[in-house]
Amino acid sequence: MCSIKNKIMRNVSKLMPLSLLAILLAGVLFTSCKAKKVAPPPPPPVEVVAPVTPPPPPPAPVDTDMDGMPDSVDQCPTVAGLASNNGCPPKPEPSFNFENTLFEFNSSVIKTSSYALLDEMSALMRQYPDKMFQINGHASSEGTEARNMTLSVDRANAVKAYLVNSGVNAANLATKGFGATQPLNANTSEDERMLNRRVEIKKQ
Repeated sequence: MCSIKNKIMRNVSKLMPLSLLAILLAGVLFTSCKAKKVAPPPPPPVEVVAPVTPPPPPPAPVDTDMDGMPDSVDQCPTVAGLASNNGCPPKPEPSFNFENTLFEFNSSVIKTSSYALLDEMSALMRQYPDKMFQINGHASSEGTEARNMTLSVDRANAVKAYLVNSGVNAANLATKGFGATQPLNANTSEDERMLNRRVEIKKQ
């Protein structure tokens, strides 16, 4: 483009005075041959970040009996109960209707056949450490009143000692002897007298 214009200017210069030609040439060169402006580079593309979707909340634990304990840890998932009892209903209190402990004639030594019975009593008492128990000793009608009273007291204390040695709190056990004053029967046969040589345990 500039070469064509320069050629035209040479031709025109033959027809025009030198001073006018110089002015005209400077104007043409300035307006037509100046450097073109370089366009700025386009701005970098803006990265669009997609919104992050939060994960769904975990499913609520299943509680079939609606007692506040999830089925996964509830030992009685279909029956409402207490957390203190592993989700099961409270156990009904036992009757504490213990079987009598029997003794031989004129003896306060616990028979080995009574150990299993006393162990069961001990296990139950230890489950209820707030319960108090009365241990009452008795005797059959043989012997003197004083001897029977001593036997009844010794029998009650022997049972208490066994229970305490097995883990029952001694403070929960009270003892008393009644001698032969509270027989279960008429004391007319050995079978009847055998039942009267006993220790009874009752919940206070």
